[in-house]
Amino acid sequence: MIDQRRPTVALPETRQLDVLANLLERRGVDVLRCPMIAIKDAPNREEVVSWLERLCGGMMGLFVVYTGEGIERLASVAEGADLKERFVAALESTSLLTRGPKPARALRQFGVKPSHPAVAPTTEGVIETLDGLEIEGKRIGVQLYGAAPLPQLTHYIERRSAIPDCVAPYVYASESDDTAVESLTANIVAGEVDAIAFTSKSQVERLAQVVERIAAGSLAQLLEPVIVAAVGPVAAAELKKLGVAVDVVPESDYFMKPMVSALMHRLSG
Repeated sequence: MIDQRRPTVALPETRQLDVLANLLERRGVDVLRCPMIAIKDAPNREEVVSWLERLCGGMMGLFVVYTGEGIERLASVAEGADLKERFVAALESTSLLTRGPKPARALRQFGVKPSHPAVAPTTEGVIETLDGLEIEGKRIGVQLYGAAPLPQLTHYIERRSAIPDCVAPYVYASESDDTAVESLTANIVAGEVDAIAFTSKSQVERLAQVVERIAAGSLAQLLEPVIVAAVGPVAAAELKKLGVAVDVVPESDYFMKPMVSALMHRLSG
């Protein structure tokens, strides 16, 4: 049970920080903003254009879409390369497997619906969905989550006698310097933070790296006194891997509003 003062929630979010902060502030919560990650265009634009040309040329038997950000960045590069109409046409004609609701929502702005929503919004869920599809002999487009490789997925595709063709339309870069994160850790240690809400795996990784570097102890130890919320199973799994107890995860809709609703219920309980 939180005391009578207004609860304070720390937000490592970057891209939709104002949106998330407003959702909480309207519910009487004080927000501590500490953006962890910046999203930037891929440094090698020519590689992205080359991948787009293969997609637009009908070379992909299936396209695995990991993030809504990825679709938006691919569309932006396609527009700059005078491929926008062909890109949209390729999305309409190519079998699409989406990892979760965010890429499906991004596709809707182009009037496209995924052919195969993953059974769970994880790499394991993508692989389980692929188990039921005939992919042998096909080139499988894979939009990466940032620039990090997906060896579990690419090895699976290769074992199925298919060809993984990966594209990284954006990269993650550090947004918060160590001083900002050190300030956040000091606020938590001082008991000035009641909860922290993670919206991506990369935020968890970034905070863990900095905490290990600047503080004696682990992320799990740092976050033990606060309520920990995760927007979905991917962020939650990364927290649990690091030994962090996750207190709040939306039951089914992995978006900010359901996370905020679940977090407010926990804060008032």
